[in-house]
Amino acid sequence: MTYCVGLLLNQGIVLLSDTRTNAGLDNIATYRKMFLFEDPGERVIAILTAGSLSVTQTTMARLREAIEGPEVDEATSILRAPTMLKVAEIVGNMLAEVRRDIDQKMSMGQGVTATMIVAGQRRGGAMRMFLIYPEGNFIEATEDTPFLQIGEHKYGKPILDRVVKPTTSLVEAQKAVLLSMDSTLRSNLSVGMPLDLALIERDACRVGQTRRIEAGDPQFKAMSEAWSSILREGFTRIEI
Repeated sequence: MTYCVGLLLNQGIVLLSDTRTNAGLDNIATYRKMFLFEDPGERVIAILTAGSLSVTQTTMARLREAIEGPEVDEATSILRAPTMLKVAEIVGNMLAEVRRDIDQKMSMGQGVTATMIVAGQRRGGAMRMFLIYPEGNFIEATEDTPFLQIGEHKYGKPILDRVVKPTTSLVEAQKAVLLSMDSTLRSNLSVGMPLDLALIERDACRVGQTRRIEAGDPQFKAMSEAWSSILREGFTRIEI
């Protein structure tokens, strides 16, 4: 399993994913779950993935093939699509197609599933963020709910509900997603380091910052310990 989160804010987009994949207790591997595409100054697209690795890897491979193939057009390439809505449709259609193909090849009716977060902006358009379901349909982040999560999201949701608003700064947003991930790491062994963090500033149409956070990273460790200390202190101060 995995945990991925994206924030859609007035100042830009903040994305975070883990890299752990489990196929049983004795088969744990690391795979990237965040994929970034850009035509600097023209458009930037980020895709976060969770679920069956066979589905997500095949979907990403076919999306890349559509970008690089000889018959590239607006209907199939996420880097040629006229809007972010069309990008979401392309990704959703591809995800649904791959899921159906793999389902048909598997025996005993074992279903496979995956979800994705698609976020980005094209020049002259608005920043948008979508959660793509296994069937290919999707929902969009809004001012009322400016974040989307996939994978093991329940442990990291409370802090986002309490602190994240469209007006949240990119600096504070990084703190929010990292503490959200920290809560998930502590409560679910199927989510693990290293982590991938990315920032996209509004109207830049390029990836502004990326960071790989390895196990034992001193900055992340200090943040985790400080958060634990604050929670313990707050707990002891509350009277019943």
